[in-house]
Amino acid sequence: MSSARPHFSAREPVRGSRPGLGLAVCLAALVLAGCQGRGGPGDITGSIGRSQASQPRTASDWQADRETWAKRYDANPKDRDAAFYYARALRSLDQNAQALAVLQSAVLAHQDDRELLGAYGRALADNGRFQEADEVLSRAHSPERPDWRILSAQGTVADQLGDHARAQQIYQSALKLAPNEPTIMSNYGLSLALSRNLPEAERILAEAAASDRADARVRQNLVLVLGLQGRFGEAETLARRDQSLAEAAATIAYLKRSVSQQNSWEMLKAGKGRAQAPARQPAVQGAQGAGARPATAPPA
Repeated sequence: MSSARPHFSAREPVRGSRPGLGLAVCLAALVLAGCQGRGGPGDITGSIGRSQASQPRTASDWQADRETWAKRYDANPKDRDAAFYYARALRSLDQNAQALAVLQSAVLAHQDDRELLGAYGRALADNGRFQEADEVLSRAHSPERPDWRILSAQGTVADQLGDHARAQQIYQSALKLAPNEPTIMSNYGLSLALSRNLPEAERILAEAAASDRADARVRQNLVLVLGLQGRFGEAETLARRDQSLAEAAATIAYLKRSVSQQNSWEMLKAGKGRAQAPARQPAVQGAQGAGARPATAPPA
């Protein structure tokens, strides 16, 4: 999780990072929802669009991916797939401004490509351009063919804009399309936490964490909500599932200090932690979103 922003499913963190450290970074801003995943809040986090047959899982994998697609992109900047996958690799390495530039050019050349629009919307969110992201994501799918991954990304952007009621309506719509999807539920729970509805946030996050498809980020979000309610013992027990004893203790100690500060809720709004939606399987050729991106969700 780079810049301060909720871990919304628009993104997915670079694989290989330790869940414990990821949570510590989130808590440094007093977080919420894919330290997901790369892919942006969006988490943002998970990613929208096609994915390759197997997703890179380490920073070195993403770097290799970046080099491979950079060569193809340099040879032909109008190559749709080269732009898409090159930007995804850039996002996974937190090179957000460069990813945005690549996608901005790509959508001009492929104006009717909704997968590219989805990736572009997430990249806008990655760069803090939330109003633009909201508008672009609304065009990345249609009412007659809604995409729950896009809806989840839209929800994280609405949360970033402070419109939590709208965000929660969007997550509910996404859950009608993908019932019990843990990445959506994780972002929904974080949105409820931002609305200070901690009991309901805990209920939703506990359901998400119980899924066999939930990853460490979902549990980290539940740790945060338990801590915000002062239930540090339960939070530490859960944190130990993904952290060493020392890391879990340090996480809870930091959380205790953070929630005691008068501005903890403002810090929470500035935090990161959205989960990312898993990327769609490719139709022919081979995105987690934190968030999204967090699939976790690979960046779009």
